[in-house]
Amino acid sequence: MIKKASIGLLLLALSTTSCVSKKIYNDLENKYSDLKKENRAVADENAELQKAKNQLELDRDSLNKDLNATKADLAKQKADLLAEQKKYKVLEDSYKALEKNSNDALESNMAKNRDLLAQLEAKSKKLAEEQARLDKTANRLNELEAMIAAKEAAMRKLKETLSKALNGFEGKGLTVEQKNGKVYVSMENKLLFNSGSWAVGTEGRKAVVELAKVLGDNPDLSVLIEGHTDDDPYAGSGPIADNWDLSTKRATAIVNILAENKKINKQKLTAAGRSEYSPLASNATPEGKAKNRRIEIILTPRLDEIAEMLNSIN
Repeated sequence: MIKKASIGLLLLALSTTSCVSKKIYNDLENKYSDLKKENRAVADENAELQKAKNQLELDRDSLNKDLNATKADLAKQKADLLAEQKKYKVLEDSYKALEKNSNDALESNMAKNRDLLAQLEAKSKKLAEEQARLDKTANRLNELEAMIAAKEAAMRKLKETLSKALNGFEGKGLTVEQKNGKVYVSMENKLLFNSGSWAVGTEGRKAVVELAKVLGDNPDLSVLIEGHTDDDPYAGSGPIADNWDLSTKRATAIVNILAENKKINKQKLTAAGRSEYSPLASNATPEGKAKNRRIEIILTPRLDEIAEMLNSIN
């Protein structure tokens, strides 16, 4: 730009001077033309340089951005590395402490294991003893069940025997029943006694004698004879005081007939008076009163073997 201004001024000065020769003027024109070309070339080069400068600035900015990102990432990695180093240090210290104490811990664990093993052996021995006891109890229970079943079978057979022996009296106020492991022979007073009396009639005696024959063949049976009345107060005279007394005397009268049989074990006989306090039916009707006036003979099998068995189990 300086060259261009200088040439312009020079040409202006020359144009005002008439003494400048044609040849000089042409030379100056040529120089001016060359300078213009040179100026354009310089301008183009300057534009390229400016373009290159702008691109370099963009590249610089991008590189600065990448550099900043790289620095930030590096700082993060340094921080992460420092944190990992701290963790490693903690783990290393823990490992050293664990290694230092491992022998003591191992010995302690071995001692605990020995104690546990001893406890397990003791428990195993106790369980074996308990199992042996349970097995023994189970065997005793099986024996007890078999014994009870045998008793039940014997009582069923006794009931059948009594039913056959007393068949002629059933329907006349006599019943034979098995329940609760016992056999019950019930005789209404109409078969045995007159009203207010404890003397056994002829038909009743026959029934009791037949019963005695069966009991004589089963001497181990316990025989309980219970006398029962209705709730009407005793209105007779003589040695009887009340229904308690009457029911007891009637039971005793049956015992005396049974005792006539020499095969019966008299130690197994028991007489009891229940008066009006164990009725079978309501005393509000004549039919109920008739059922309540009765003798019940309760036959119980020998139970001492079962009791001994139960005691041995317990």
